[in-house]
Amino acid sequence: MRKADVIAGVSVEDRGLTIAECPSIDAEYAVLVDQDGTVYFGRNADDSSRIASITKVMTAIVAIENAPDGLFIAVSEGAAEVGESSANLQQGDVMDLDAALKALLVPSGNDAAVALAESVGASMIAADPSLGNDPMTVFVDAMNKKAEELGCTNTIYENPHGLDHEQYDGQLHSSAADQAKVAQYAMQNPQIREIVGGGSTTIMVDRDGSRVEVELETTDELLDMYEYAIGIKTGVTDSAGPSFMGAASKEGRELYAVVLGSSDEAQRFVDTKRLFEWAYDHCLQLNLANSSEWSTMSIDGANRDVPVIVEVSHADWIDRTVPATFSDPSAVVEVFDFEGNVSQSLSFEELHGTIHEGDKVGTVVFKQRNQVIAEQDLIACDTVEGPNPIDTIAIWWQRVTTGATSADTQVYNVMPIINNNKAAA
Repeated sequence: MRKADVIAGVSVEDRGLTIAECPSIDAEYAVLVDQDGTVYFGRNADDSSRIASITKVMTAIVAIENAPDGLFIAVSEGAAEVGESSANLQQGDVMDLDAALKALLVPSGNDAAVALAESVGASMIAADPSLGNDPMTVFVDAMNKKAEELGCTNTIYENPHGLDHEQYDGQLHSSAADQAKVAQYAMQNPQIREIVGGGSTTIMVDRDGSRVEVELETTDELLDMYEYAIGIKTGVTDSAGPSFMGAASKEGRELYAVVLGSSDEAQRFVDTKRLFEWAYDHCLQLNLANSSEWSTMSIDGANRDVPVIVEVSHADWIDRTVPATFSDPSAVVEVFDFEGNVSQSLSFEELHGTIHEGDKVGTVVFKQRNQVIAEQDLIACDTVEGPNPIDTIAIWWQRVTTGATSADTQVYNVMPIINNNKAAA
């Protein structure tokens, strides 16, 4: 834990949190977000850092979005000899796009990265010669353009593989926050999603006139460490340190974590797992209906017990209300407990005449930290007849002689207090 770590927009120091309440990670830079982009945790998340082979996620995005149908990826001498992490491709190998993407993402093949950039970049120039005449430059320019489109504000790509030393030393950098945006976007692509979640695999390449099987061993150890892990990409160089872009899915809730500059290659997976487990422990399924009053109404042709959220005043009567429930009485909303309690704000229709079971009588808006997180219509769960002409005269007389108005609206729904990783009434 560091005092400057940020949880849901507020520093650990300002929240007054203990070590036990915070994720214990070694990474110098980290961020944890959900599929909607909500940031749960950040450590130097906007600061510049090298990202090593995490770069390859953007390489995959640009390759998929710019490769024409039927494009085959050829491995040049430069691709085969780029060095460092490798998919064991050889000069002259030819494969389809899916095989090349697997060679890129599963074993983190620098050879596949260069082959993809050269082949896809050449196809982009063929489609639009005004882009220039260097396939690598065209491809990397597309990577930077895509980063800008995704809202990355502190990212520069200079190559498709993430090497950052010797001839590759330069301005290549990003931030944990920017790479979380890349992760979110990448995992919307079914092809990337399947590859990064599939573990080790094999591909077929054309080599010297024959079809050859190439085995690819995944570098993503989190897939075996954490049952909810679904990807995405490792990275390590001396400058970047051990890093990881991870994704997890549990009970329909998808999270993305980026850890940069962890203490060693094994710890980057531990860091990521701890972030995921911490977030899932603090994400609660909160019932919107929390009432001790119940009624019975017909739903889809069957009688069901439903919670009475409120008794809404009927304006035509002095002493009658209309019981109401939610349009979805079993609705739940997921909340992050550090964001605090959920409030409800009710508004009501002015009710006149006969109100039938199922009629809308109001609305409830739920907020957490002043942000709307859910809305529900209030619907009558019983039919309340309006007054007949004689009743109307009698009610008018009572109001004139006694000053009576209408029955008070009574709210029964009470939102529970959210504290210490649980919701308690």
